[in-house]
Amino acid sequence: MNADPPIPPVPLPAALTGRSALLDGLGPVLGRRPSVVVITGEAGVGKSRLVRELLTRTRSSGTPTLAARCREPDASFPYAPLPDAASPYRPLPYTPLPYAPIPYAPLIEALSRCRPRPEDLPPVTGALRGLLPELADLLPPAPPPADDPLAGQHRVLRALCALTASLGRVVLAVEDLQWADGSTAAFLHAIVADPPPELGLVLTARRHALPHTGTEGDDGLPFPLRPPAHVVVAERHLAPLSVAETGVMAAGLLGARAVPEEFAERLHRWTGGLPYVVEEVLREWSDSTECPVGTAGQPEPPLPASVRRVVVERLRHLPSDARRVVAAAAVLGDPSPVHLLGAVAGLAEQETRRALAAALKEGVVRAGDGTYAFPSELARRAAYEAVAEPERPVLHLRAARALNRCTGPLPLVRVAEHYRCAGLRTQAVRCLEAAADRAARGGDAGTATDRYLDALRGGPSAVVRDRVALKLARVALNARTGPQVPAALREVLDRSSLGPGPSGEIRLLLGLLLRNQSGSGLEALEEIARAVPDLLAVSTGQAARALAIIAIPSLKGWPVGEHRRLLAEAERLLPQVDEEDLRSAVLANRATALALMGDPSAWDAVADLPEAITFEAAARVHANLAGAATALGHPERARAFQDRAWQAVRTNQAPYLEAFVETTDMLAAFTSGRWAGLLERAERAEEQYQDVPDFHAEALLVCGLLRLHTKGQTDVARRLLDRAVGTTALDTGIVLTSAAAAVVRVHLAADRPAQAVQAVEGVLHHVRRTGAWVWASALAPPAVQALIRDGRDGEAHRLVAELADGIARRDAPAAGAALLTCRALLTATDGPQTGADGSDAQHAAAADAWAALERPYEAAYVREAWGLRLLAAGAAGGRTLLHEAIAAYQDIDAVWDVLRCQRGLREHGQVTVRRPGALGYGDHLSPRERAVARLASLGLSNREIARELVLSHRTVEHHVARALRKLGVSSRTEIGSQLGP
Repeated sequence: MNADPPIPPVPLPAALTGRSALLDGLGPVLGRRPSVVVITGEAGVGKSRLVRELLTRTRSSGTPTLAARCREPDASFPYAPLPDAASPYRPLPYTPLPYAPIPYAPLIEALSRCRPRPEDLPPVTGALRGLLPELADLLPPAPPPADDPLAGQHRVLRALCALTASLGRVVLAVEDLQWADGSTAAFLHAIVADPPPELGLVLTARRHALPHTGTEGDDGLPFPLRPPAHVVVAERHLAPLSVAETGVMAAGLLGARAVPEEFAERLHRWTGGLPYVVEEVLREWSDSTECPVGTAGQPEPPLPASVRRVVVERLRHLPSDARRVVAAAAVLGDPSPVHLLGAVAGLAEQETRRALAAALKEGVVRAGDGTYAFPSELARRAAYEAVAEPERPVLHLRAARALNRCTGPLPLVRVAEHYRCAGLRTQAVRCLEAAADRAARGGDAGTATDRYLDALRGGPSAVVRDRVALKLARVALNARTGPQVPAALREVLDRSSLGPGPSGEIRLLLGLLLRNQSGSGLEALEEIARAVPDLLAVSTGQAARALAIIAIPSLKGWPVGEHRRLLAEAERLLPQVDEEDLRSAVLANRATALALMGDPSAWDAVADLPEAITFEAAARVHANLAGAATALGHPERARAFQDRAWQAVRTNQAPYLEAFVETTDMLAAFTSGRWAGLLERAERAEEQYQDVPDFHAEALLVCGLLRLHTKGQTDVARRLLDRAVGTTALDTGIVLTSAAAAVVRVHLAADRPAQAVQAVEGVLHHVRRTGAWVWASALAPPAVQALIRDGRDGEAHRLVAELADGIARRDAPAAGAALLTCRALLTATDGPQTGADGSDAQHAAAADAWAALERPYEAAYVREAWGLRLLAAGAAGGRTLLHEAIAAYQDIDAVWDVLRCQRGLREHGQVTVRRPGALGYGDHLSPRERAVARLASLGLSNREIARELVLSHRTVEHHVARALRKLGVSSRTEIGSQLGP
């Protein structure tokens, strides 16, 4: 077995990961003579690869090199080490020689390749004729045999030293000195003590801790390293790669720029940062399937056969007690102290310590902070597989019992796993349930959810299963769960072993999970409705709570009238509810439902909320109320509710609630024009909240809207908005309407009114079906504008009438401002009889209404429409209004809207003056040129590009011409190949 397994023929990074500085430092050392370089480190850490690179650099400077490797005495390879194939000396036929009987075996193999000049060889080198027959024609005559065997051995040693000195300026590398035979060790000791003046010596040895010079064996060498003072010495210990270095190496091997940090961390845990193991893992993975570097929760990698062989070979060399301790460490898994390893191995403390010393010497385990563990998770797996199957349950049971006796917090999850592996499922489930209970008490809903799920998967009895399922359903509401939780709860419900109370509560909580986290809108409402009869049989409070939950309206839910009926049922039951927590829940959902409906009594319902409610309830109700207040147009109330929601979540660990409050806050920031830094924040949320559909949809919405308005990236924005619409589950009046409104504006800016009308029809259907007109504030004005532009004035009038009727007697200031805007837009269809004064008054009232609601974008949009109407009519003031709109858009960085206004001015003969001082892009494409070039490469005409990007036809022509010149192509069809990603 080699100390460093052979470097596999896989692509390697151009520079050794994490070793470049070391290489750069060792080169000058070897350049000074005589010099000795000692490199130590554990197997697989890259000593051979480092030496190979060091010798390659040395050869490139014209210095000859010799290389050899010591072999393990009982290794599978019965021959002496092969010399470096890249040696500059003339190659000679190689005949393998048995290793064991030959002293100086590594040196013979290295020196047999050299071609010294005969005139430089002293007579003593003739003693090497028997050892180096390849050099017989160059060596002096053999001296007569020595009478004393020791004298003969000494003469050979002197001859080898003389031959080495005769080679002149040369670098000799000898690897794996921990396995050097006595003669080789004596030669190297002599050379180090009195090195030839032109020799550079490189030695490697396996060692698992930092080296120390001075005592035999301290540095992993078979002799003390005590060179004369004039010899240049460099000792370097190779440590495993760090997490970051492991990621860099993986990226190089995979041909990628980088790998995700999470993948680098997992790879480092699996491999211990050993470069050889990293290469083997990635090779095994790529041979079987695509290496999953982009996602979390991936299965463990395959165990490379080479890693398994290395571990098994090391285990073979251990005494029996050491193998028992290693088996205990493999079963325990985590770094463990001596007493724990001894308890599992069945050994006394002193026996355990002696066994660990042997395991450390062989590099099977590492020591650190009073504990012992394997160098990598893969090494642990290999050692675990080496434990006989019948022995594993016994060791796991010992581990569970030993951990139970430990002081401090009981590691319940580890104990549960040991009980499971020992075949004791009941004890395993009991520990997992206790671990989940502990996490739930500590406010860690995510961990509690995972542990309850593990307990259900452990095959508990019916009584335990039903109890754990109820706990799971309760805690999962505050975690960000995947599909596993609803599936597990449905499986328990399908067994029909629950009574009405637990069955109803689990079904209620399952419906809430589906509603809040799984994207199953109507299915969730129906699930909760099915829970009501069971709940009524055992708890009026729980039934009232369920009714109040499904009374909360949504665009994808039932008509608002049905939600009102359900809320009335909950209110009817409320006087019979004695439990304070259930009464609080009903009151909170009642306030939320009334606020979302725009009911004027909502704020009285908020005042009725109890002061003392749990942080979960406080975070939920105030986030819900903040969202409703934002949508309906109550900015001051929205801020107050949002502040209270943040106060509730910042002192507790509830990932779902944190995400809820964060996305609500982002929507409020967009609505109020606080766009600075919002895109980056929304993109982080989009990445983090992909497991909760409604939160993910809201993050996608904000990303899409900002990509449109601040970047002018219409194609990117539309993709994001389409994803938001497809992701949202129920939608309380934000995602569907805002996304549709943005798409309508894109079509109108590109002069596609028919497509704009088509884009709004689906959402209008939802609004009409549910009667949720209070949520149409973002949608109605662009919808009316699209209908007018498409020549459908009658439909525009009917839509405005529906909006007016739908928000009558509702407390929805934003919908009221939208109604004023729609009526102002309708003046374009009334002809001159309306009069300019009447139109101006309506536009002014709409703009003032939006400004009062702290909606700067909508106020600017009204001024833009107003100004364009005046310019089209040839009336005074249009230019001024458009410049006011431009200034308002600039205040919130709405670049796309500024460009649209400027185009409107140009189309009406109003010249805009570009401010000087813009930076040039030289031979590189500007962002606008790149956008135009990309659309041109897709086959769009200049006129189509102008409509898409809100530019003039002439501007597009200039951009296309500049893009062709900068890219060095002559036609639009060649742009795509030169544009790049």
